[in-house]
Amino acid sequence: MFARSIRVTPVRILVAFAALALIALAVSAAAPAFTPAEGNAAKPVAGQAAPQFSLVDQNGKTHTLADYKGKWVVVYFYPKDQTPGCTTQACNFTENVFAFRKANAQILGISEDDAASHKEFEKALAGANEKMNAVSKAAVDKLSAETKKDIAEHGLPFPLLADSSHDIAKKYGVLNQINTPNGALVIASRDTFLIDPTGKVAKHYDVTPDKLDGHSKEVLADIDALKAKKS
Repeated sequence: MFARSIRVTPVRILVAFAALALIALAVSAAAPAFTPAEGNAAKPVAGQAAPQFSLVDQNGKTHTLADYKGKWVVVYFYPKDQTPGCTTQACNFTENVFAFRKANAQILGISEDDAASHKEFEKALAGANEKMNAVSKAAVDKLSAETKKDIAEHGLPFPLLADSSHDIAKKYGVLNQINTPNGALVIASRDTFLIDPTGKVAKHYDVTPDKLDGHSKEVLADIDALKAKKS
């Protein structure tokens, strides 16, 4: 007995695609998540002294946390240069950099990339990378032409620090590892630490994807609130 032929209709095609999407979602959900790397310290909490560091930026200049004593310091860890979320975050901090300066606050970005990678990221934020993926490019395109020109001529308005040894990410408890077909990938999670003028952690932020767009303004608002509380 022959099997009855199945008529392919638009509805059946849509149902098939929906089923495939659900399968893909299930597989994705089962995939291993980032796990804390060996040697991670506990993440510093409000009231604790912020771990000290000495790191080189995209221009080869060394920065230490002690350099900024007396200022509010926004130390934001991010996973990887020129990736969509990290580009969005860098653009948002750039857009609000004058408000941070007015608040006597210094922004410091840190990732596990080296200084050369940070320099390429800086160039990309000026709109100089035609190979940038569409999501990252859309984030850069939101910057004004004047801002992109300023980045091209004077560089990013805050340092991107290279934690290539992974020591500082471990001190802040943000180093993560995931196994890939090409071996283990070690990156920092997207965490921000607001450090007060005395060098103590004032607030820690776990920056999930849904918080990216408003994160810069959130930190600014918290600086204002903490200042008002102390006055």
